[in-house]
Amino acid sequence: MDYGLVVQTDPPASRVVELAKIAEAAGFTHFWTFDSCVLWQEPFVIYSQILAATERIKVGPMVTNPVTRHWSVTASLFATLNDMYGPRMVCGIGRGDSALRVVGESPASLATLRRAMPAIRGLAKGAEVDLGEARVKIPWIRDGSLEVWMAAYGPKALKVAAEEADGLILQLADPFVIEWAASQVSALRAQAGLAGEPFTVCVAAPAYVGDDLHHQRDQVRWFGGMVGNHVADIVARYGFDSDLVPKVLTDYIKARKGYDYQHHGRAGNPDTEFVPDEVIDRFCLLGPAENHQERLAELEALGVGQFALYLMHDDPVGTLEAYGERIIPG
Repeated sequence: MDYGLVVQTDPPASRVVELAKIAEAAGFTHFWTFDSCVLWQEPFVIYSQILAATERIKVGPMVTNPVTRHWSVTASLFATLNDMYGPRMVCGIGRGDSALRVVGESPASLATLRRAMPAIRGLAKGAEVDLGEARVKIPWIRDGSLEVWMAAYGPKALKVAAEEADGLILQLADPFVIEWAASQVSALRAQAGLAGEPFTVCVAAPAYVGDDLHHQRDQVRWFGGMVGNHVADIVARYGFDSDLVPKVLTDYIKARKGYDYQHHGRAGNPDTEFVPDEVIDRFCLLGPAENHQERLAELEALGVGQFALYLMHDDPVGTLEAYGERIIPG
Protein backbone atom coordinates (compact mmCIF):
# COMPACT_ATOMS: atom_id res chain seq x y z
CA MET A 1 0.00 0.00 0.00
CA ASP A 2 1.21 3.48 -0.87
CA TYR A 3 1.19 6.39 1.56
CA GLY A 4 0.30 10.00 0.88
CA LEU A 5 0.44 13.21 2.91
CA VAL A 6 -2.33 15.84 2.63
CA VAL A 7 -1.60 19.44 3.64
CA GLN A 8 -3.04 22.91 3.30
CA THR A 9 -1.07 25.53 1.37
CA ASP A 10 -0.82 28.00 4.23
CA PRO A 11 1.95 30.58 3.86
CA PRO A 12 4.84 30.44 3.81
CA ALA A 13 4.94 28.20 0.76
CA SER A 14 8.51 27.27 1.67
CA ARG A 15 7.15 25.29 4.62
CA VAL A 16 4.87 23.30 2.30
CA VAL A 17 7.86 22.51 0.09
CA GLU A 18 9.87 21.44 3.13
CA LEU A 19 7.06 19.09 4.23
CA ALA A 20 7.10 17.49 0.79
CA LYS A 21 10.84 16.87 1.09
CA ILE A 22 10.37 15.34 4.55
CA ALA A 23 7.52 13.17 3.27
CA GLU A 24 9.60 11.84 0.38
CA ALA A 25 12.50 11.01 2.72
CA ALA A 26 10.06 9.25 5.09
CA GLY A 27 8.79 6.91 2.35
CA PHE A 28 5.60 8.65 1.29
CA THR A 29 4.80 8.19 -2.40
CA HIS A 30 2.27 11.03 -2.81
CA PHE A 31 1.97 14.60 -1.61
CA TRP A 32 -1.49 16.17 -1.84
CA THR A 33 -2.81 19.65 -1.06
CA PHE A 34 -6.19 21.27 -0.59
CA ASP A 35 -7.33 23.39 -3.53
CA SER A 36 -9.33 26.39 -2.29
CA CYS A 37 -7.62 29.46 -3.63
CA VAL A 38 -9.41 31.95 -1.34
CA LEU A 39 -8.73 30.03 1.87
CA TRP A 40 -5.16 29.02 0.96
CA GLN A 41 -2.44 29.90 -1.52
CA GLU A 42 -2.65 28.79 -5.16
CA PRO A 43 -1.43 25.18 -5.14
CA PHE A 44 -0.18 24.81 -8.72
CA VAL A 45 2.39 27.56 -8.20
CA ILE A 46 3.67 25.69 -5.17
CA TYR A 47 3.64 22.32 -6.99
CA SER A 48 6.38 23.59 -9.31
CA GLN A 49 8.59 24.30 -6.31
CA ILE A 50 7.81 20.94 -4.70
CA LEU A 51 8.66 19.03 -7.87
CA ALA A 52 11.92 20.96 -8.27
CA ALA A 53 12.93 20.19 -4.68
CA THR A 54 12.09 16.46 -4.75
CA GLU A 55 12.91 13.49 -6.98
CA ARG A 56 10.19 10.84 -6.85
CA ILE A 57 7.13 11.87 -4.89
CA LYS A 58 3.92 12.36 -6.90
CA VAL A 59 1.96 15.55 -6.40
CA GLY A 60 -1.63 16.71 -6.86
CA PRO A 61 -4.74 18.36 -5.44
CA MET A 62 -7.08 16.60 -3.02
CA VAL A 63 -9.21 17.79 -4.58
CA THR A 64 -9.68 20.26 -7.42
CA ASN A 65 -13.03 20.80 -9.18
CA PRO A 66 -14.31 21.41 -12.73
CA VAL A 67 -15.46 24.99 -12.09
CA THR A 68 -12.62 27.03 -10.53
CA ARG A 69 -10.46 26.73 -13.65
CA HIS A 70 -11.41 26.08 -17.26
CA TRP A 71 -10.80 22.45 -18.16
CA SER A 72 -8.14 23.44 -20.70
CA VAL A 73 -6.33 25.47 -18.02
CA THR A 74 -6.43 22.56 -15.57
CA ALA A 75 -5.13 20.14 -18.19
CA SER A 76 -2.36 22.50 -19.28
CA LEU A 77 -1.22 22.98 -15.68
CA PHE A 78 -0.84 19.24 -15.15
CA ALA A 79 0.76 18.72 -18.56
CA THR A 80 3.25 21.57 -18.11
CA LEU A 81 4.42 20.26 -14.75
CA ASN A 82 4.71 16.73 -16.13
CA ASP A 83 6.72 18.04 -19.06
CA MET A 84 9.07 19.91 -16.73
CA TYR A 85 9.55 17.25 -14.06
CA GLY A 86 8.39 13.93 -15.50
CA PRO A 87 5.04 12.17 -15.05
CA ARG A 88 4.64 12.93 -11.36
CA MET A 89 1.29 14.76 -11.28
CA VAL A 90 -2.00 13.15 -10.21
CA CYS A 91 -5.37 14.86 -10.55
CA GLY A 92 -7.67 14.43 -7.57
CA ILE A 93 -11.05 15.96 -8.45
CA GLY A 94 -14.58 16.21 -7.11
CA ARG A 95 -17.73 18.29 -7.36
CA GLY A 96 -16.14 21.00 -5.20
CA ASP A 97 -16.90 22.16 -1.68
CA SER A 98 -14.95 24.96 0.00
CA ALA A 99 -13.42 26.37 -3.20
CA LEU A 100 -16.87 27.02 -4.65
CA ARG A 101 -19.03 27.70 -1.62
CA VAL A 102 -16.64 30.33 -0.27
CA VAL A 103 -17.15 32.38 -3.45
CA GLY A 104 -20.92 31.92 -3.45
CA GLU A 105 -21.17 29.11 -5.99
CA SER A 106 -22.62 25.62 -5.65
CA PRO A 107 -20.69 22.40 -6.23
CA ALA A 108 -20.67 21.19 -9.82
CA SER A 109 -23.23 18.64 -10.94
CA LEU A 110 -22.19 15.04 -11.43
CA ALA A 111 -23.02 15.45 -15.11
CA THR A 112 -20.46 18.26 -15.36
CA LEU A 113 -17.87 16.22 -13.50
CA ARG A 114 -18.53 13.20 -15.72
CA ARG A 115 -17.73 15.31 -18.81
CA ALA A 116 -14.79 17.12 -17.22
CA MET A 117 -12.70 14.11 -16.19
CA PRO A 118 -12.15 12.54 -19.63
CA ALA A 119 -11.71 16.02 -21.14
CA ILE A 120 -8.98 17.02 -18.66
CA ARG A 121 -7.29 13.62 -18.92
CA GLY A 122 -7.46 13.64 -22.72
CA LEU A 123 -6.12 17.17 -23.08
CA ALA A 124 -3.28 16.46 -20.65
CA LYS A 125 -2.32 13.42 -22.73
CA GLY A 126 -2.25 15.47 -25.93
CA ALA A 127 -5.47 14.09 -27.42
CA GLU A 128 -8.09 16.09 -29.28
CA VAL A 129 -11.11 16.65 -27.04
CA ASP A 130 -14.65 17.90 -27.65
CA LEU A 131 -15.29 20.81 -25.27
CA GLY A 132 -18.77 21.46 -26.59
CA GLU A 133 -18.14 24.58 -28.65
CA ALA A 134 -14.88 23.39 -30.19
CA ARG A 135 -12.53 20.48 -30.73
CA VAL A 136 -9.36 21.28 -28.80
CA LYS A 137 -5.87 19.79 -28.73
CA ILE A 138 -2.84 21.12 -26.87
CA PRO A 139 -0.25 20.89 -29.67
CA TRP A 140 2.97 20.89 -27.66
CA ILE A 141 2.18 17.80 -25.58
CA ARG A 142 4.04 14.64 -26.57
CA ASP A 143 3.50 11.32 -24.78
CA GLY A 144 1.44 13.01 -22.07
CA SER A 145 -0.10 11.11 -19.19
CA LEU A 146 -2.42 11.89 -16.29
CA GLU A 147 -4.37 9.80 -13.81
CA VAL A 148 -7.64 11.29 -12.58
CA TRP A 149 -8.95 10.13 -9.21
CA MET A 150 -12.44 11.17 -8.14
CA ALA A 151 -13.65 11.92 -4.60
CA ALA A 152 -17.07 10.36 -4.03
CA TYR A 153 -19.44 9.00 -1.38
CA GLY A 154 -22.99 8.59 -2.70
CA PRO A 155 -24.24 5.90 -5.13
CA LYS A 156 -24.51 8.19 -8.17
CA ALA A 157 -21.09 9.71 -7.55
CA LEU A 158 -19.57 6.26 -7.10
CA LYS A 159 -21.02 5.27 -10.48
CA VAL A 160 -19.35 8.25 -12.16
CA ALA A 161 -16.04 7.43 -10.46
CA ALA A 162 -16.29 3.78 -11.49
CA GLU A 163 -16.97 4.59 -15.13
CA GLU A 164 -14.81 7.68 -15.73
CA ALA A 165 -11.99 7.86 -13.16
CA ASP A 166 -8.69 6.05 -12.68
CA GLY A 167 -9.13 5.95 -8.93
CA LEU A 168 -11.54 6.62 -6.07
CA ILE A 169 -10.80 8.96 -3.16
CA LEU A 170 -12.76 8.17 0.01
CA GLN A 171 -12.27 10.82 2.67
CA LEU A 172 -12.75 8.63 5.73
CA ALA A 173 -11.14 5.50 7.14
CA ASP A 174 -14.25 3.60 8.26
CA PRO A 175 -13.70 -0.01 7.11
CA PHE A 176 -17.46 -0.65 6.82
CA VAL A 177 -18.08 2.35 4.56
CA ILE A 178 -14.92 1.63 2.55
CA GLU A 179 -15.96 -1.98 1.96
CA TRP A 180 -19.44 -0.82 0.89
CA ALA A 181 -18.11 1.84 -1.50
CA ALA A 182 -15.31 -0.31 -2.94
CA SER A 183 -17.68 -3.19 -3.64
CA GLN A 184 -20.10 -0.79 -5.37
CA VAL A 185 -17.32 0.54 -7.58
CA SER A 186 -15.95 -2.94 -8.33
CA ALA A 187 -19.37 -4.17 -9.48
CA LEU A 188 -19.98 -1.06 -11.58
CA ARG A 189 -16.59 -1.35 -13.27
CA ALA A 190 -17.29 -4.99 -14.08
CA GLN A 191 -20.63 -3.99 -15.63
CA ALA A 192 -18.85 -1.35 -17.72
CA GLY A 193 -16.23 -3.84 -18.94
CA LEU A 194 -13.45 -2.16 -16.95
CA ALA A 195 -12.72 -4.89 -14.40
CA GLY A 196 -9.23 -5.56 -15.78
CA GLU A 197 -8.17 -1.91 -15.99
CA PRO A 198 -5.94 -0.36 -13.26
CA PHE A 199 -7.92 1.45 -10.58
CA THR A 200 -6.75 2.78 -7.21
CA VAL A 201 -8.82 3.17 -4.05
CA CYS A 202 -7.31 5.94 -1.94
CA VAL A 203 -8.45 6.46 1.63
CA ALA A 204 -7.74 9.92 3.08
CA ALA A 205 -8.19 10.66 6.78
CA PRO A 206 -6.48 12.33 9.74
CA ALA A 207 -3.84 10.31 11.59
CA TYR A 208 -2.54 11.22 15.04
CA VAL A 209 -0.04 8.94 16.79
CA GLY A 210 -0.05 9.12 20.59
CA ASP A 211 -1.69 7.88 23.78
CA ASP A 212 -4.14 10.64 24.77
CA LEU A 213 -7.25 9.60 22.83
CA HIS A 214 -9.46 12.30 24.36
CA HIS A 215 -7.09 15.03 23.19
CA GLN A 216 -6.59 13.42 19.79
CA ARG A 217 -10.34 13.21 19.16
CA ASP A 218 -10.79 16.89 19.92
CA GLN A 219 -7.91 17.78 17.61
CA VAL A 220 -9.36 15.94 14.59
CA ARG A 221 -13.08 16.50 15.21
CA TRP A 222 -12.92 19.04 12.37
CA PHE A 223 -12.74 16.11 9.95
CA GLY A 224 -16.21 14.88 10.87
CA GLY A 225 -17.49 18.35 10.07
CA MET A 226 -15.69 18.46 6.73
CA VAL A 227 -17.04 15.06 5.72
CA GLY A 228 -20.42 16.21 7.00
CA ASN A 229 -20.59 18.85 4.26
CA HIS A 230 -20.57 16.10 1.64
CA VAL A 231 -22.84 13.83 3.65
CA ALA A 232 -25.37 16.69 3.92
CA ASP A 233 -25.48 16.79 0.10
CA ILE A 234 -26.10 13.02 0.06
CA VAL A 235 -28.90 13.33 2.63
CA ALA A 236 -30.47 16.15 0.60
CA ARG A 237 -30.60 13.77 -2.38
CA TYR A 238 -31.46 10.45 -0.73
CA GLY A 239 -32.79 11.29 2.75
CA PHE A 240 -31.78 9.74 6.07
CA ASP A 241 -33.68 6.49 5.57
CA SER A 242 -32.56 5.43 2.10
CA ASP A 243 -31.47 1.83 1.59
CA LEU A 244 -28.95 3.13 -0.98
CA VAL A 245 -26.63 4.75 1.59
CA PRO A 246 -25.32 3.21 4.86
CA LYS A 247 -26.85 4.83 7.94
CA VAL A 248 -23.44 4.80 9.63
CA LEU A 249 -22.45 7.41 7.05
CA THR A 250 -25.51 9.65 7.34
CA ASP A 251 -27.01 9.39 10.84
CA TYR A 252 -24.30 11.38 12.61
CA ILE A 253 -25.10 14.68 10.85
CA LYS A 254 -28.68 14.89 12.21
CA ALA A 255 -27.47 17.40 14.83
CA ARG A 256 -25.50 19.43 12.26
CA LYS A 257 -26.60 23.10 12.25
CA GLY A 258 -24.29 24.89 9.84
CA TYR A 259 -20.72 25.42 8.74
CA ASP A 260 -18.33 28.37 8.57
CA TYR A 261 -15.63 27.76 5.96
CA GLN A 262 -13.26 30.18 7.67
CA HIS A 263 -12.52 27.28 10.06
CA HIS A 264 -12.42 24.64 7.30
CA GLY A 265 -9.96 21.84 7.96
CA ARG A 266 -8.76 23.41 11.20
CA ALA A 267 -8.40 21.90 14.66
CA GLY A 268 -10.87 23.50 17.03
CA ASN A 269 -13.49 24.18 14.34
CA PRO A 270 -16.52 25.37 16.40
CA ASP A 271 -19.01 23.99 13.86
CA THR A 272 -18.08 20.36 14.53
CA GLU A 273 -19.26 19.90 18.10
CA PHE A 274 -22.08 17.68 16.79
CA VAL A 275 -19.56 15.01 15.72
CA PRO A 276 -19.49 12.20 18.34
CA ASP A 277 -16.35 10.41 19.51
CA GLU A 278 -17.56 7.16 17.96
CA VAL A 279 -17.53 8.73 14.49
CA ILE A 280 -14.06 10.16 15.03
CA ASP A 281 -12.79 6.72 16.01
CA ARG A 282 -14.27 5.19 12.84
CA PHE A 283 -13.27 7.95 10.43
CA CYS A 284 -9.72 8.62 11.70
CA LEU A 285 -6.60 6.74 12.81
CA LEU A 286 -5.80 7.53 16.45
CA GLY A 287 -3.85 6.11 19.35
CA PRO A 288 -0.42 4.45 19.51
CA ALA A 289 1.38 3.21 16.40
CA GLU A 290 0.03 -0.31 16.90
CA ASN A 291 -3.54 0.99 16.43
CA HIS A 292 -2.54 2.56 13.13
CA GLN A 293 -0.81 -0.57 11.89
CA GLU A 294 -3.88 -2.67 12.72
CA ARG A 295 -6.28 -0.35 10.88
CA LEU A 296 -3.94 0.00 7.90
CA ALA A 297 -3.70 -3.78 7.57
CA GLU A 298 -7.50 -3.89 7.58
CA LEU A 299 -7.69 -1.23 4.87
CA GLU A 300 -5.11 -3.00 2.73
CA ALA A 301 -7.09 -6.24 3.02
CA LEU A 302 -10.12 -4.36 1.65
CA GLY A 303 -8.16 -3.43 -1.48
CA VAL A 304 -7.10 0.09 -0.49
CA GLY A 305 -4.11 1.09 -2.63
CA GLN A 306 -3.15 4.25 -0.76
CA PHE A 307 -3.66 5.78 2.66
CA ALA A 308 -3.29 9.56 2.57
CA LEU A 309 -3.11 11.15 5.99
CA TYR A 310 -4.12 14.63 7.10
CA LEU A 311 -1.85 16.27 9.68
CA MET A 312 -4.11 19.14 10.78
CA HIS A 313 -3.58 18.82 14.52
CA ASP A 314 -1.11 20.00 17.16
CA ASP A 315 1.56 17.28 16.70
CA PRO A 316 2.15 16.93 12.94
CA VAL A 317 5.90 16.39 13.35
CA GLY A 318 5.49 13.58 15.87
CA THR A 319 2.96 11.77 13.70
CA LEU A 320 5.02 12.27 10.54
CA GLU A 321 8.10 10.87 12.26
CA ALA A 322 6.15 7.90 13.62
CA TYR A 323 4.90 7.04 10.15
CA GLY A 324 8.31 7.44 8.58
CA GLU A 325 10.25 5.53 11.24
CA ARG A 326 7.82 2.85 12.41
CA ILE A 327 4.55 2.55 10.56
CA ILE A 328 5.48 2.72 6.85
CA PRO A 329 8.56 0.47 7.27
CA GLY A 330 6.41 -1.99 9.22
